[in-house]
Amino acid sequence: MNTTSFIRKLSLKKIINYLKLTISFYISYITKKPVVWGLPNTIAMEPTNICNLGCKECPTGIKTLSRVKGNMNFTLYTNIIDQIHTQLTGLILYFQGEPFLNKDLFKMIQYANSKNVYTYCSTNGHFLDDKNVGLTVESKLDELIISLDGTTQEVYEAYRQAGSLQKVLDGAKNIVKWKKVMHSVKPFVKFQFLVVKPNEHQIDDAKILAKEIGVNKIEFKSAQIYDYKDGNLLIPENNKYSRYKKQNDGTYKIKNKLKNRCWRMWTNPVITIDGSLIPCCFDKDAKHAFGNINEHSFKEIWNSEKYKTFRQRILTDRKSIDICMNCTEGLKNSN
Repeated sequence: MNTTSFIRKLSLKKIINYLKLTISFYISYITKKPVVWGLPNTIAMEPTNICNLGCKECPTGIKTLSRVKGNMNFTLYTNIIDQIHTQLTGLILYFQGEPFLNKDLFKMIQYANSKNVYTYCSTNGHFLDDKNVGLTVESKLDELIISLDGTTQEVYEAYRQAGSLQKVLDGAKNIVKWKKVMHSVKPFVKFQFLVVKPNEHQIDDAKILAKEIGVNKIEFKSAQIYDYKDGNLLIPENNKYSRYKKQNDGTYKIKNKLKNRCWRMWTNPVITIDGSLIPCCFDKDAKHAFGNINEHSFKEIWNSEKYKTFRQRILTDRKSIDICMNCTEGLKNSN
């Protein structure tokens, strides 16, 4: 994270909002009755749900996403930002799809920055040519996450199907170069390495590669596997990077005990391309949408009975919610 930029974008109102959310979350957890004071401090918005790759375990990539494909309308986007920006500390510009495929992406980043919101964007790294990199730096994007997932083409494409590792590496070098040319500390550039069995032996190589290219950080992340019960070729052997544990009978189960609590339900919702407000990034098909920004205000949906009922289920019967069954989220700041 670009800590200096993040601090500069804070305000007393945002800090108070965060404290109110934290207090109300713990009150809710203790009493098992949902109370929400304030608006979310971070939201994820989906610029597009279209992608150029065919990544395994990604609904967009394997073409199982049931929602209508397309890009978020810029007018809808600005409407959402206008409603909540005074409380918002962070905006995550990605969900399903490759954000750089939305021609309005740079306008989106600039608009959020004009409202003093810290911006994140994640990319598969295939569109970081000179033009896009220049626009990215000019937009004042705070943080750019580039998916790496392998240090050789053979290993990289085992997960990132139809992808080119060379394009990713060239793109990363490009943005590091143009930051220097344009005398900019933004964006903070981070490699994200999704650890799966085919690439886990390249973790050390990835660290070396990140240092050679000059990105600010590399982060290793465990992968969500949909079909894991009977084992899966993507589950890594290194237990540190696996969300799943092998049992005595040879089957697998998720490590998380799935306790009745979830910080995201108080702080970090997702908005899809069409304006649907959904609980979190595990609701890929927006099956649990609470309402649509085109029809109701953000506050109305955030404080609606439908949202309240969902939070109540989180606090008392989380195992009954399908999207929670493969989740590692629990208490505040848990992974």
